[in-house]
This record gives sequence, C-alpha cells and structure tokens, in this order.
Amino acid sequence: MTSSGIGSARSDADGEFMRTSIATVCLSGTLDEKLAAARAAGFDGVEIFEPDLVASPQSPEAIRERARELQLTLDLYQPFRDFEGVGPDLLALNLRRAAAKFALMSRLGIDTMLLCSNVATARSGDEQLAAAQLRQLGDLAETFGVRVAYEALAWGRFVDGYEQAARIVRLADHPRIGVCLDSFHILSKGHSPEAIETIAADKIFFVQLADAPLLSMDVLSWSRHHRLFPGEGGFDLGAFMGHLVRTGYDGPVSLEIFNDTFRQSDPQATAVNARRSLRWLEHETAAWLGAPSGARAARMATARLPAIASPTEVNYIELRTEALADVRLLLEQLGFRSHGRHRTKSVELWSQGAARIVLGRPASDRPQPVVAGIGMSVEDPDAAIQRALELKAPPVHREQSDDDEPLVGVRAPDGSEVFFGAAGLSEPNWVREFGEAGLEGAPGIDRVDHVNLAQPWQYFDAGVLFFHSVLGLHPQPSMEVAAPIGLVRSQVLTSAEGVVRIALNMVPSGADTDAILPQHIAFASSDVLAVARSARSRGFQPLDIPANYYDDLEARYDIAPALLAELKELSVMYDRDETGEFLHFYTPPIGTVFLEVVERRGGYAGYGAQNAPVRLAAQYQQRQLAESGSKR
Repeated sequence: MTSSGIGSARSDADGEFMRTSIATVCLSGTLDEKLAAARAAGFDGVEIFEPDLVASPQSPEAIRERARELQLTLDLYQPFRDFEGVGPDLLALNLRRAAAKFALMSRLGIDTMLLCSNVATARSGDEQLAAAQLRQLGDLAETFGVRVAYEALAWGRFVDGYEQAARIVRLADHPRIGVCLDSFHILSKGHSPEAIETIAADKIFFVQLADAPLLSMDVLSWSRHHRLFPGEGGFDLGAFMGHLVRTGYDGPVSLEIFNDTFRQSDPQATAVNARRSLRWLEHETAAWLGAPSGARAARMATARLPAIASPTEVNYIELRTEALADVRLLLEQLGFRSHGRHRTKSVELWSQGAARIVLGRPASDRPQPVVAGIGMSVEDPDAAIQRALELKAPPVHREQSDDDEPLVGVRAPDGSEVFFGAAGLSEPNWVREFGEAGLEGAPGIDRVDHVNLAQPWQYFDAGVLFFHSVLGLHPQPSMEVAAPIGLVRSQVLTSAEGVVRIALNMVPSGADTDAILPQHIAFASSDVLAVARSARSRGFQPLDIPANYYDDLEARYDIAPALLAELKELSVMYDRDETGEFLHFYTPPIGTVFLEVVERRGGYAGYGAQNAPVRLAAQYQQRQLAESGSKR
C-alpha cells in the first residue's frame, strides 16, 4: 500500500553499455536547469541546441565549466543550416558563418557540429558540387580541430535520405566530414535502416533518436510537434539500433525530441522518462540482435532487462479519500464484504471474489477519492522490482512490521504506486493482516477487469512507456473518445493473456483532471444483470442512462425485447462485435472516482467504446446538476 517515503532508483546500468546523450531542446527551463536535469537522470552528455545557448546569460566558458562540474560531456552543437548546393558568393558567406560557429564550439569545448541538409537556399542537387563544398567545410573544420556531422532532413530540398547523405560524405572524402543518422528522418520517410550497415563506423559521427506516432501528415509538422521518446510511438527503433550496433559505432546515442508537451513539463521528470526510454531501447536492441548481454563482437554492447512475464492479475486497488462513508456504502451495495482495518495501518480492506479494494484516507490534504496504488501479481517479484529500478522507476518505501508480508513497489509518472506480489496464490498473504471478511454480501463480482487512470496531459506518453516497459503490458492502438469537454485520447495496455488491462485517458492541457475525467475501476462479473438487480435491492442507484440510448440500441442491434427492457430498467449498457457481447453499468461518481461492473460474453475483448460518449455526457450532466443544486 502507499506510503509517504520515496527512495532513489538504482543506476548501475548508466553508461555501462552505451554513451547516452540528450538534446537540450527536449527539456523545458533554462540551459542550466536542462544540464542539471540531464545529469540527475543519469545521462552522460548533452547536445547544445543553439537557441538555448543564445538565450543563456552564461558565457560559453561558464557553460563548459558547468558541464564539467556536472560530469557531463558536451557532445554536439546544433543546428547549422543551409550550407551546400549554393553558388560561390553564398558559399563564401556560409564558410564565414561556419568559422564563427567553429570558434564558438572551441570556447564550449564541443568537437562536433550538426549540419542539416539544405532546405532553403540550395540551387543545385548535384552531389559532386555538394561533396566539393563539404570538403571545403572540412578543411575549415580542420583548422579548428572540430568535425561536421551531415544529416539528411526528411524535407531537404535535394538531399532528404540518409543513403544519399552518406554517398555525398564518401564523395567529400574528408576526415572531418561524416554523417549524422537520425531515426525520425529515416523512418518517417519509410526508408529501411538496413543500409546503415553499409556505412563505415568511423564515418558515423553522431546518432539521434526519436520515436513518433504513426500519423498521416506533412513530415515537417510531424517532426516539429509529435516526436516521442523511444517506446512511446510506432517506430521499430530496436531494428534501427541493431543495424547501428553491427557497424561498430560506439559514439553517443542521443535523444532529439521536438514535442510541445515536453517543452512545458518539469525538466527533471522529462529527463528521467527520457533515460528510461533509452534503457528500454537497449533491451529491445539486444532482443533484436538475438545475443546475450554483451556477447556480440561489437564496440557498443547491449543488455537485456531482467526477464519478466506479464502480471497475472490485479490483486488490489488502493483508494484514498476523505469520503470514506460514501465509498463504503457504494461497496456494500455492490456486494463487497468488509475485512475491517489493517492490524497496524490506517487502511481497511473490502473484497468480493478476487476483487479487493484497500480503502484509506489520503496522506495529503486532497479530499477527493484517488486511485493511489495498484497491486500486481507477478511470477517473480524480485525480478519485477529489479527491472523497474533499472528503468528509473523510483522505489516506494512501505512501512511494515516484522510480521507483515513484504511488498515492493515503484512510483508511476503520475504519482500513483505499483506494488508487486507473488502470483499463483488463491489469496495474497497480506490479506491475513486484516480481519476475516464479513458474511454479508452477494457473489457476482469475480475480479478486477480493468483500471482506467486519468493522466495529466504532461504524463500521458510517460505513462504509456512506464506500463509498457516496467510491467511488460502491450499498448493497443490509441483512440479518441468524444466527450462534452472535447476529444479525450485513450490508450489501453494489456497483459499477454488480456487479463490485466490498464486504460490511460489524457486530460486536455489546462483542464481540471479530477473534475473532467474521473478515474474508474471496472469489475468483471459472469452475470452483470444479477449484480445490478442485487445492488438495486440494497438501494443502489446507477448512473442514469438516457432513454434515447436504448432507442438507438434497439435500432442498431436485434435484441430480444425482454432483454432490452431489462437493460433499460437497470441502466445497463450493451455492445456487440463479431466475437461476443459486452454488458456493463456504472456507478455515479463519488468525487473523482466511479466504479463499473462488466460482463464479457464469448470472445469480446473491447470496452464498449461506442458507449463512452454517452457515459461521459451522463456524468457531465450529473455533475452540472449537482453544482447548480449546491448554488441554490
């Protein structure tokens, strides 16, 4: 269960297998804040994005000294634009401009500059001309003792592919001219990364990584606003890195992410998530290569994370609230039984079947109910916690007595906690720390079906990466659900067997997370109509579903009149696909949390997505009525 303490994540893997770097453009804040965040997250170095330097009040020498104090290398200065493919007059001006940047790099102590392929001023696509001009730039770089990494931008005027850039670099044939490989520019164009292996390792001067959702839009806008950290998007970066490792490259592997969310988020939290993504990518690369840890004859080794199986079940949900009486009443109406208080902690346990709710007051002054913790049953808790720590998940300290069942847990990006317990038990050992369950209640609820967590907009992608990498859950395609407050982005992650399901919903920027998008817990039942009837007999009032919904339901599906009448009477919703049926009902929200009971018939694996707008509208209307009533 939750506690107030939090320790430091283990960092043994940092820098052991690859040199990690991050571009300052990935992080918000001042340049000094970005450097500090990168170091705290365990990065080895940074790329200096030129606008960050220009806006800094510190001199280049002071920035160089600050990086030295933080034990950070300054790996790249970027970007230098629109150089090659130009006429003689503009080339002279470009060389003058480059000389000034090279001198600046010397003051910073940076030995590599990023040169983007020309997008604006090139008048010729002649590769021989481009190579000759890069050769002149190489001669100039030689006098300053620096290098130039030439990168093909996906929207370059004449050079927009990495193989073309590598060919021009070979034609230039200069020791100070090499290529920069950027996963976004390569994969967004649909180019295969296999040809990376044809590039000599000593000609790969720098590598930049970015993931992205698979979108249909112009590549420039896609690049500038929608890049993500590895593991958060749809690119196969494990294969990209595998081809890179095979070249023998052993330089920095850097993150260059242009993303509007990251520029507004806490830099330390973003940096930790960024470092987690690289450790996850290292694991994916090792898996793609098919070699054991560090066994390949390559200059950059890769290591897999501790192997884990997907969680077998959600063995408890922890709710923290000041509205204890309201939640207790709701649980009683649904047939849950009380075990009473924990023998040493200020929490109580309610259960029905394998569904368990740990209920307590919030540690903070937050009065509304909140899903504070999730207990997961896993085959090997020790391996699970070791994997989580390697992925930079902060450990959670749990105060416990000598005779308490030891539980180990970590904190998710949104502040909730995930604890690991042993799988294969008919009842977790920690249940004995509470009293015996009361005899009252009615069978009907079997277990937790899914947990739906509202994510502040700045933590959504980080949440997807956390549950994917730390718990081994598999992301399903994201979708958007219409709500009275606009479109709500939703993404589900499931275990391999589909038993454990975590749904993440993103709250729009600037919106009140609690008021607009409550969190909810869904329980699985083999007879949802019986549960609804039994709950009604105890005074339960479900979320009111409008009659128009059932009229539409009758039009869409051939439902027996008796069943349709019962659905309407009990406010139970319905969905169907080619595999089976889905019946479910909702409780009214108590503050920021509501419950759902679901029944899956046949092979139905969805969540009644077409019903979500109706549910959201009903909740919105109920909240509006409650607020207007409180003002009278």
